[in-house]
Amino acid sequence: MANGNLDFERPLVELESRIEELRRFTKEKGIDLSEEIATLEKKACELQGEIYSGLTSGQRVQLARHPKRPLALDYINRIFDDFIELHGDRLYRDDRAIVGGIGYLNGIPVTIVAEQKGRDTKENIARNFGMPLPEGYRKALRLMKQAEKFGRPVITFIDTPGAFPGLEAEERGQAEAIAVNLMYMSRLRVPIIVVVIGEGGSGGALAIGVGDRVLMLENSIYSVISPEGCAAILWHDASYAKEAAAALKITAQDLLKLRVIDEIIPEPIGGAHRDYDQAAANVKEAICNNLEELCKYNAENLVEERYVKFRQMGAYRRVEPVKSESEG
Repeated sequence: MANGNLDFERPLVELESRIEELRRFTKEKGIDLSEEIATLEKKACELQGEIYSGLTSGQRVQLARHPKRPLALDYINRIFDDFIELHGDRLYRDDRAIVGGIGYLNGIPVTIVAEQKGRDTKENIARNFGMPLPEGYRKALRLMKQAEKFGRPVITFIDTPGAFPGLEAEERGQAEAIAVNLMYMSRLRVPIIVVVIGEGGSGGALAIGVGDRVLMLENSIYSVISPEGCAAILWHDASYAKEAAAALKITAQDLLKLRVIDEIIPEPIGGAHRDYDQAAANVKEAICNNLEELCKYNAENLVEERYVKFRQMGAYRRVEPVKSESEG
């Protein structure tokens, strides 16, 4: 991957670069190249459709991790008004891998909780590469309890490779923090909408992922383990990550069929990284539509429906054992 471009995107990127060169040449030299530009633009549009209409699971994993993909704050700043970030878990410290606060969604006060990666190495180190520590999940829980107290809906954005697996996280109760969040979110008496915007990795995602509606962006992923981790376990070789991605059924399309999620949010053609504003507009529309429906429920019905939803989650097929000839 060079300059943030994925291998399968390269032919399109090269063609788009050629179009930009012709436009600059036209502007600088005053030569009319409109016909050549129009021909290349048509070709780029056709190529874009070919590339992105048949993405494999492995390619969607690449898009979910794209270095230029919009991060949680990119969506928050475009979707919500007057966002105020709140800090700290009131027990240990503030975890910058979890961003949380209060804002307005079309005039409705809501609580937002999100996993935030960094855009560069320095920011990734500060945000622990989007891998929350126990204090991050406890901050999230504090804000969700506050939302329940004041009757505010909760919107969460998932984008993490997983919860931080280091020794300090285990010492401070990583598993307990995740488990407590799962328990409290299952009982929270306000609407919860979950949006997977990039990577949804294991318990690190589930800790803010129990919602009345679980939405996924078209090129995001959601899984119990990363494709590389799965490949290392099953094939003892992380290079089998593409095969693992296909077997794990981690794409939004797979998970909708399995009834693990409720809705796929379309991305701009070519991925969310190509048009932040349109991607955010699509996410906002999906959130608003689902929130309007959820606000019709009273607290008791919300909790009951959430319980039923997760009890019935997933699709399975019963396979009868094949009888041998000796068994008749």
